[in-house]
Amino acid sequence: MKNIWIIARKELAAYFHSPIAYIVLAMFTVLFGFIFYSNLRDFMMEQFLAAQYAQMYGQLTPLNVNESVIRSLVYAIAVICLFLMPMITMRLFAEEKKTGTIELLMTSPLTDLEIILGKFLGAFLLYASLLVLSLLYILILFLYGNPDGKALIAAYLGLVLLGSCYLSLGLMLSTLTRNQVIAGSLGFGLFFMLYLIGWASSYSTGQLGQLANYISFTTHIDNFSKGVIDLRDTVYYLSVIGLSLFLTARSVESVRWRA
Repeated sequence: MKNIWIIARKELAAYFHSPIAYIVLAMFTVLFGFIFYSNLRDFMMEQFLAAQYAQMYGQLTPLNVNESVIRSLVYAIAVICLFLMPMITMRLFAEEKKTGTIELLMTSPLTDLEIILGKFLGAFLLYASLLVLSLLYILILFLYGNPDGKALIAAYLGLVLLGSCYLSLGLMLSTLTRNQVIAGSLGFGLFFMLYLIGWASSYSTGQLGQLANYISFTTHIDNFSKGVIDLRDTVYYLSVIGLSLFLTARSVESVRWRA
């Protein structure tokens, strides 16, 4: 565990010693901030109209902050991650190969599992900082409404699992090339395809459509965004993470033999 934490700290420091962390944090802050402002503005407008309706007809329809704002913000984070996660994962192994430090890493007294989990944890810590940033925005909602805290926890659990899927797949793709741009492009292409599969599945009601709907990452975030922790969605995400890390281990093992 000590070796995993050492590698994770090294990777996290490498992000902040390069422009990657600052670009990712800045892009996320701007994009999420704009979406948050738009959703909050629409929510406040709906609340104002509901109050006017209550004055005229004496009946006030309560607005649900989770349904009106938080749920759409969860989807917004899922979409933003399509663009940002490849930037986080593209350098993890590709940079090691390009600079030649992969040979030193492979011949060090570290197991493949320690290296993989350490790099994964370092990338996850940067992703976790994005979620913390988004929480700072969402805390503002408590000034204007009464969000369901339990539903919010479920939504962020889904985002943790979804982000971990992106990171584990991106980590695997980074082992396949020494070029960071190629690794990032492969990651974005795969993530975007998994997003489109869920969207395209709505046009098919057969078994192929059901399979595409199940494969899509964003389909499984739906229940979490509603505040529902479904065991099937959790198992799906954990299975993707486990399979991706297993394939990463096999790829790293082949690199070790060549080193």
